[in-house]
Amino acid sequence: MLDLNLIRTNRPAVEAALRKRMEHVDLSRLVANDAKRREFVTSVEALKARRNQVSADIPVLKKAGEDVDGLLAEMKEVSATIKSMDAEIRVLDDAIHDELARLPNLPSDDVPAGGKEANEVLRTWGDKPSFAFEPLDHVSLVTSLGLVDYERGVKMGGNGFWLYRGIGSRLEWALLSYFIDTHLADGYEFILPPHLLTYQCGFTAGQFPKFEDDVFQLRGDDDSFTHFILPTAETALINFHRDEILSEDELPSKYFAYTPCYRKEAGSYRAQERGMIRGHQFNKVEMFQFTTPETSETALDELIAKAEALVQGLGLHYRVSRLAAGDASAAMAKTYDIEVWIPSMGEYKEVSSASNAADYQARRGNIRFRRGDRRIEYVHSLNASGLATSRILPAIVEQGQQSDGSVVLPRVLADRLGVARLEPGEPAGGS
Repeated sequence: MLDLNLIRTNRPAVEAALRKRMEHVDLSRLVANDAKRREFVTSVEALKARRNQVSADIPVLKKAGEDVDGLLAEMKEVSATIKSMDAEIRVLDDAIHDELARLPNLPSDDVPAGGKEANEVLRTWGDKPSFAFEPLDHVSLVTSLGLVDYERGVKMGGNGFWLYRGIGSRLEWALLSYFIDTHLADGYEFILPPHLLTYQCGFTAGQFPKFEDDVFQLRGDDDSFTHFILPTAETALINFHRDEILSEDELPSKYFAYTPCYRKEAGSYRAQERGMIRGHQFNKVEMFQFTTPETSETALDELIAKAEALVQGLGLHYRVSRLAAGDASAAMAKTYDIEVWIPSMGEYKEVSSASNAADYQARRGNIRFRRGDRRIEYVHSLNASGLATSRILPAIVEQGQQSDGSVVLPRVLADRLGVARLEPGEPAGGS
C-alpha cells in the first residue's frame, strides 16, 4: 500500500515513479476522493464541536428558564447531518482504500523503467558448460536416470505435475536439506507455515485483489472465497507479524520456510518450458526478513549473497540480473534474479528472486516497530528464494552430464547421498 500522504504532497513524483512500471497512471480520482473526504471530515468535526457545545449549554439555559426548543430542533438536524456525512465518509474511505490497494509499489530510484527487455545483467559466475558430445535435455536425463516420472505424475495430477521417485526423491530432499542447513547456520529461524491461507494473507502480500484469480482458491458452500493454496511461502511469512508492533531491538527478524508452491500458471507458457521448468507444484525454501527502513538495503544485499552462495555451492554457472520495474512483482520496490544456465534451452532461468518491498507490504498488513524514542514506524520486508528446486535440478543434471548419459553430482549433494555419480539404467529405488 502506498503512503496516501506522499501522494497528497508529491503527486508528480509518485506518478513519475509509477510510470516506470505502468503504461497508464491516473491518480485524479484518488486525489479527488481524498480531498472530498477531508472536506467532509472538517465539516463533521465542526458540527460535532457545535453539538457538544450546545449539549453543554442546554442544561444551563433550562436551569435559567430559557426556551431551548429552537436549540433542540437545531441539534436534531445537526445529528441527522452528521449521520449522513459519516456515511459519506465511510463510502469515501472504502473507495480510497480500493484505489490504493490496486496501485503497485513505487520502484526504487535505481530500478530501470520498462519491462523484461530493460533488465540489466550485473554479473555471472562460473564457466558456461561446453560439451564435446551432443548433450541431452533434463527431461531425457531425469527419465533415463530414474529420478522423475512424468507419466505417472500426469496420471495423478494432470498436466503440469510430475513425481520424484527413488534416488530422485532422495536427491530432491538432499537439495532441500542443503538449503535448510545453510540457513540454520546463518541464524535464520525455521518456519513450517500453513499451506491454506486466508484472503487477508494474499492482500498483505500485495497479490490481492489484482492477482487473486492466479491462485488455487477454496470456496464455501455459498461459493464464497474462504482460503487459497499458497503460491509461495513469502505469502505466509509476510503475515507472521501482521497487526503487531515489534520493538526496534527485535529487528532484523530473519526467517525461512520450506513449502511446496502451488501455481495456476503452467500451460500458459512456451512448449519449450516443459519438464520441471514450469509446473503447478514445486518445492522451495524461502528466506524472509523484517528490518528497519535504514537497514533494508543491507538486508537485501545479504539475501542476494546467500542465494548466490547456495548456487555456487552446487557449482552451477549462473548470472545475477536487476529487474526493470515492469518485470518485477507489483509489491516490490526492487528485485534481483539469480538465474542458472539451462544448456538445452540456451538461456538462463530464475531460481531465486531477492526483493525489497520497503514498507509497501507492512502498510497493507499493519506491521510496525517502536523505536527507542517511542516513535512508531512501518517495518521494511524482504524476501528471497533460497532456493527453488524445480530449476536447480534440471541445471544440475544438464550442466553435470557426461558423454555416457551419467551425471556427476555436486559435492554437497554427493556427501548427503553417498553417491557421486548418477548412472542411467539404475533401479528407480537408488542406492
